[in-house]
Amino acid sequence: MLNKNKLFSQREVNVIPDVSKALSWLEAHPNALKGIGRGIERETLRVQPNGHLAESGHPESLGSALKHDWITTDFAETLLEFITPVDHSIDHMLTVLRDIHRHVARELGEERMWPFSMPCVIEDADKIELAQYGKSNIGRMKTLYREGLKNRYGALMQTISGIHYNFSLPLSFWQEWADVKDVESGKETISAGYLRLIRNYYRFGWVIPYLFGASPAISSSFLQGRESALPFETNDKEMLWLPYATSLRLSDLGYTNKSQSSLGITFNSLEGYVSALKKAIKTPSDEFAEMGTRDADGNWLQLNTNVLQIENELYAPIRPKRVTRSGEAPSDALLRGGIEYIEVRSLDINPFSAIGVDENQVRFLDLFLIWCTLADAPEMSAEELQCNRKNWNRVVLEGRKPGQKIEVGCGEAEHSLQEVGKTLFADLRRVAEVLDSNQGSTQYQQVCDQLVASFDDPELTYSARILNAMKEDGVTGTGVALAEQYRHLLCEEPLEVLSEDDFSRQAKASLLAQQQLEASDTLDFEAYLASREG
Repeated sequence: MLNKNKLFSQREVNVIPDVSKALSWLEAHPNALKGIGRGIERETLRVQPNGHLAESGHPESLGSALKHDWITTDFAETLLEFITPVDHSIDHMLTVLRDIHRHVARELGEERMWPFSMPCVIEDADKIELAQYGKSNIGRMKTLYREGLKNRYGALMQTISGIHYNFSLPLSFWQEWADVKDVESGKETISAGYLRLIRNYYRFGWVIPYLFGASPAISSSFLQGRESALPFETNDKEMLWLPYATSLRLSDLGYTNKSQSSLGITFNSLEGYVSALKKAIKTPSDEFAEMGTRDADGNWLQLNTNVLQIENELYAPIRPKRVTRSGEAPSDALLRGGIEYIEVRSLDINPFSAIGVDENQVRFLDLFLIWCTLADAPEMSAEELQCNRKNWNRVVLEGRKPGQKIEVGCGEAEHSLQEVGKTLFADLRRVAEVLDSNQGSTQYQQVCDQLVASFDDPELTYSARILNAMKEDGVTGTGVALAEQYRHLLCEEPLEVLSEDDFSRQAKASLLAQQQLEASDTLDFEAYLASREG
C-alpha cells in the first residue's frame, strides 16, 4: 500500500500509480469483469430549423416528463433528457438510446435536437421556460427547484447539455477482488471500492475532456453582453473560442457554484461524504439569503436559502449513486444500501454521433473506470481536490496547447500531458486485453490504439475536429447542418429494439400515472414543502 500522505510511489519515474500487481491479478481473473452494468442519460435542446431555441412546450405525444421511464426534461421545457435502462450489452444499450432518438425525431415535426453541449442561439434568457411537471406537489417542487437554479446561477448556464454515463461493476468482481460474499454484507467494502474509483477519477479524469471534450467554442449570444475574463478569439460568425480549449462546458462558464468550493466534500468514506452533503443542504448562504425565498408579490424564488437547495444541486464531475425508494433522499439511499453505481458527468455531447455518444467512448470509459478501481488511491484532502481542479482547468481551457503540463502529486512535480496520457494508456491496453478475451474480440484494444494517437496529434481530438468545422461555418451554422443531418437520418431509420407500441404504451401510462399522483395529493404545497424540510 502507498503512504497515504503521498499520491505516488517514491520512484519519481511514476507519473501514475503502479498498477502492475492489480493488472496481473485481473489477467488471472478475467471472468470477474463479466456483467458490467451500464446506462446513459443524454440531454439535448429542442431547436427551430434556424438553430434558435424552440418556444413550444414539451410535446404531449411524448408523454409525461414527470413519469416517463425513458423521455423526460431537465432544466427547461425545451431541454430533453433520454434515459436508458441498466444494460449489460453496449450494443443493446446504444440501440435502445438510438430508438429513443428515432422516435422523438419523428414526433418533433420541424424541430431538431441540438448536437452540441453549449446552447444554441438564445436571444433572451428570460424567455427560457422552466420544465413543467404538472399540479402535483412533487411536480411543483421540481419546477420550483429549477426556479431556484435560474435565480442563483442564471438560466443560460442551465441549458448546457451533457452525457451522463452510469457504471457498475458486477458482484463477481467484488467477490474475487475483495472477498465479498453478497451485496448486503459487502456493501461497506463495495462502497469503499467505488470511492477509490472516484478519487482516482478526480486525479486523472481530465483525460476525458482531453479526448472527448467537444465545446471549444460558444455562440456569442451565450454571454448575453456579460464580460468574460477568458481571452476569447472571435470572427464574423458570431462565435467565441479559445484556440486550445477542449470543454468550455466544464470551465467556469459552465457548471460552477463558488459557494460549493468551501464545503470540503471529499470521497474518503461514505459516511464522511454523506455527512458533508447533508451539512451543505442545511448550511445557510449569505448570498442566497439576500435573495430570499419569495419576491415582493409572494412568488417563490427558490426552495430555501441554503448553499444547496437539494442534494442534486451539488455540481460534480462524478457522483456515487444508489437507486432511491419513493421519497428517499439520495444520501439516505447511499447510507441504507451503500454505493450501487457511479455516474460520470464529464462527457460533452459528441457532435459526431446522431445520439450524442458512441461505442468508442463507452469502451474507453469502461477501461478507465476499471483502472480507477484497481489503482491505489490514497485519501484525498479538500486541498488536494482543489489541486486536481487545476489540472482539469488546464485541460478544459488549453488542453491541446503544445507542451501542456499536468501537475502530479499536488504541486510536487509536473509532467507533460502527453507523457501521462500515454503511460496511462499502456495500463488501459492491458485491461482491454482482459475484456476482449471475455468477448473473443479486439474491440477494446482497437479503441486504445485509436485514442492513444490523440496524445501525439491533438488534432485528432473531438475538440480540434469540431473547432475546425466551426471556424468555417460558425457554431450556429455547424449546429444547424448537423441537427438537420441527424434528424433526416433518425427519421429514416426503423426502430430496432423498442416498437412504436412500446412508446405509445409508455406515453399513455406516464400520463395516467401523473393524473393519479395529482389526484392523490393530500397536502397543500406549503405543507408539503414543510414536511420535506422536516
